[in-house]
Amino acid sequence: MAKIATKPAGKTTPKGKPAPRRRRARRGTLMLIAGLLVTSAILRVGTQTGTVLALEKLTGDHPVEEMTAHEDAPQTAEVAAPPDIEAMLGAFKAREARLDQREMQIRDRMNALAIADEEIEKKLAQLEAAEAALKQTLALADSAAENDLSRLTAVYENMKPKDSAALFEQMDPDFAAGFLGRMQPAAAAALMAGLTPERAYTISVVLAGRNSSVPKK
Repeated sequence: MAKIATKPAGKTTPKGKPAPRRRRARRGTLMLIAGLLVTSAILRVGTQTGTVLALEKLTGDHPVEEMTAHEDAPQTAEVAAPPDIEAMLGAFKAREARLDQREMQIRDRMNALAIADEEIEKKLAQLEAAEAALKQTLALADSAAENDLSRLTAVYENMKPKDSAALFEQMDPDFAAGFLGRMQPAAAAALMAGLTPERAYTISVVLAGRNSSVPKK
């Protein structure tokens, strides 16, 4: 910036204040500087306006404000809801829904298993009760059968050998051998003496082989 020529300082008054000419010179200098600043500001505004108009032509007559809005819009969208985060959130929600459904299915299955266990326990209790009743019945039947066999054996022992021998001639050999094995030896011998040789031999073979299949050791 060119230096502004100023006039030499004038004379001062007796009180030390500048002379009126010096005041006028300073005021003129300030006005000149202010004018230069205003001119510079006007030139700067004009230059910026030209630049803005040139940008509008290059961008297809779109205002700068619209370009700025378009440039800011994607950034705002990305900040508000990024696609990657939305995908992750969707995946998390879907996984959570699947886990909830799976948990519900497991809970239903566990309830069904608990009900089935209760039913099985009831059935087992009923089977155990039925088994105990059956064992008792079989024990009674065995006891009754044993009593009947003992009584019938005693009857055959007290019969006359001739009469009992005639009866044993008609019996099945296995059945007859069973009674002879229970009878007293003397009564059995007298009964065998009254049988025919063929029947006595057959019954003797059954009696001898009845325990042949029992392990010896």
